[in-house]
Amino acid sequence: MNHHHHHEDIHIEGQGKLSEREKLGKLLEYWIKHNEEHVKTYLEWSKKADSNSLEDVVGLLKEASEITMSINELFEKAIKKL
Repeated sequence: MNHHHHHEDIHIEGQGKLSEREKLGKLLEYWIKHNEEHVKTYLEWSKKADSNSLEDVVGLLKEASEITMSINELFEKAIKKL
């Protein structure tokens, strides 16, 4: 499983001349969406862990999803300050 990230290149490419503020806004929006995708995966795997009686793992994956969503809240606050 290989998960490469090139956030700056992928999501602001082709946007013309953006200011640093605009680039940061685009990156924050991307990171929020990206994190939401991760949360979905964590919760899917927590269900699989649950079906395999891995209660401790279920709890940890749910906690990871909550922490990730907390990070998104910080990113949303940052967007409002741009």
